[in-house]
Amino acid sequence: MSEEAKPATKIEIEDMITVGDLAERLSIPVSRLIGELMKNGVMATVNERIDFDTAQIIVEELDLGIKLQKAKAEEVVIAARTKPTASDKAQMRPPVVAVMGHVDHGKTSLLDAIREANVVKGEAGGITQHISAYQIDHGDRKITFLDTPGHEAFAAIREHGALLTDIVVLVVAADDGIKPQTIEAIRFARKAGVKIVVAANKMDKEGADINRLKQQLTEHDLLTEEWGGDTIVMPVSAKTKEGIPALLDMILLVTDVEELKADVEGPASGLIIEASRAEAQLLKP
Repeated sequence: MSEEAKPATKIEIEDMITVGDLAERLSIPVSRLIGELMKNGVMATVNERIDFDTAQIIVEELDLGIKLQKAKAEEVVIAARTKPTASDKAQMRPPVVAVMGHVDHGKTSLLDAIREANVVKGEAGGITQHISAYQIDHGDRKITFLDTPGHEAFAAIREHGALLTDIVVLVVAADDGIKPQTIEAIRFARKAGVKIVVAANKMDKEGADINRLKQQLTEHDLLTEEWGGDTIVMPVSAKTKEGIPALLDMILLVTDVEELKADVEGPASGLIIEASRAEAQLLKP
């Protein structure tokens, strides 16, 4: 068989892939791939994700003798989420809220403003590397928050966080709109069967457009209440703290509607959401 007649090498990738991972799969320098993306009007860094169609076009233009195919996604089977049966003596309990969203959309900064701490500066590159859990007081009630990782490398941990919660606060920068990790977070929340409250962050920035964001949400079957749906969108700013009290009020309102209750007497059960290697050793039977 002649060199020209050789069939193209086939590489399977998923619907989304980071630029760095794709360059590695293609065995080319990442700078070459980024350059080709730029020539096609796609500005992406090594850690940003591109969709399959974009990757396919770029690979064809690189003329590497490689053909991309979509990998069949392995669906992880997770037990259906069931609402615990509570007795007549059950009391209202604090909601467990996972805060999720695209990297750089201000997720941890929003939590920082809520609890008036300074977590983001202590994280490598401003990216949450693990799930942190803490409670805050709002009025005479408590809310438990889980801060899930924002970087694509921590997708499995993000999904774990969503499955533990009652409500997902989806943080989306109003000046940037929906991004790949936003879509991923929506999928996790739906898979977990929990209520989604959208926090339209960075409303203080020039270019913030909440109506554009609401339109983008409809493309992912999240229709806002103002437009006849049941998705709550709250305008907030982690920088100025605008809208944060209203967001917390809304979380507690959703808690009341969902009737989150628990028995305070009797055997208790729980889930470990984060542990070190040493702690894991202590838990061994």
